[in-house]
Amino acid sequence: MPLIKYAIADDHKIFRKGLRLALADDHRLKCIGEAEDGLELLELLKTQKADVLLLDLKMPKMDGLQVMQEVLKKYPETRILILTMYDDEHFILKMMEAGAHGYLVKSAEPEEIKTAIHSAYEDGVYISAKVSNVMLANLTGKQKRHAGPEAEVPLTEKEKEVLKLICQEYTTIEIGQRVSLSPRTVEGIRSHLLEKVGVKNTAGLVVYAMKHGIIEI
Repeated sequence: MPLIKYAIADDHKIFRKGLRLALADDHRLKCIGEAEDGLELLELLKTQKADVLLLDLKMPKMDGLQVMQEVLKKYPETRILILTMYDDEHFILKMMEAGAHGYLVKSAEPEEIKTAIHSAYEDGVYISAKVSNVMLANLTGKQKRHAGPEAEVPLTEKEKEVLKLICQEYTTIEIGQRVSLSPRTVEGIRSHLLEKVGVKNTAGLVVYAMKHGIIEI
């Protein structure tokens, strides 16, 4: 299986070193570099390809949101996991809606961070129980504030089937096996769903599926 190359951007050196050490026993993960601020991270990415970024929110020179916007524009294949001390609904919603592929707090266990990296790389998103609860609460609040649901985009039965499996966190290969399609075809359906629904990432697909009753809330 291929190595997952990741980078860490955090202004605390001790935290960066500790995190690298905590992830070192996962031999599928390879750290390609560290950065103490957003500008340094962007310089690093000019010469080193990262599959996944572990990105702090509060950093000097460029904050996490500014960095994420630049990365999404220049390196759209790179997955971004926010790793911060702020366990706040406002930050979670803001970053997920802006295109983050996952949100973790720094008190998370190393095993959860490893799981998040693998999920972001393989499935395009990592949605923890905390993030799921925040997104559902926000969705419920919006539904109460607005009369009637927004117009639903027509999906084929195959698209709905694939979307349900995406929401259940099956990998592309596993989805292909369940619906008798090649991984390339599954990826094509996933990309078409993103465009059709009008969202930026898999997290957006999950929200859409919950909102329109494709999966149970």
